[in-house]
Amino acid sequence: MSIEQTALPGVFIITPKRFGDHRGWFSETWNARVLKDAGIDLDFVQDNHSFSAPKGTVRGLHFQAPPSAQDKLVRVMSGAIVDVAVDVRVGSPAYGKSVSVELSAENGKQLLIPKGFLHGFATITPDVNVLYKCTDFYAPECDGSVRFDDPDLGIDWGMANEDAVLSNKDAAAQSFAAFSSPFVFEG
Repeated sequence: MSIEQTALPGVFIITPKRFGDHRGWFSETWNARVLKDAGIDLDFVQDNHSFSAPKGTVRGLHFQAPPSAQDKLVRVMSGAIVDVAVDVRVGSPAYGKSVSVELSAENGKQLLIPKGFLHGFATITPDVNVLYKCTDFYAPECDGSVRFDDPDLGIDWGMANEDAVLSNKDAAAQSFAAFSSPFVFEG
């Protein structure tokens, strides 16, 4: 398993090894012992599955505030996405900065997004299945979102913002300037 630190401390690209033969391949996508040895010690309590039919579907930028904040491990089962994490830990030297990673069924990469980051993705193919593990249960009273196309964040989603297919919730998300982060940098 390859574990690569991104430009944002705490956000990792985890790429499981694939062992293949004429039948296909096998991959161990999560191993608590291996990751704990690498300094990543998480207890996941919920798995989520998202299906997006049209190319250009954007989900995010989402967060779940304390006391129900979540670490997430995101992977793609079919299709491809641009997966984005934005540091929103007050006092962080990387506050407001983002990292984008292409995750696909083909490349097998996973993105680990810790508490204190906004998360979102855009589908770059049709018919995309995304699976992600979370370290806390969904808590609607702690749920929130920030506009995916906020100019203060300047995220390149790989498409024109007006082509994004959004939920009503994401279309009505607050601006980054109006966002009062509940997360504090503890570095």
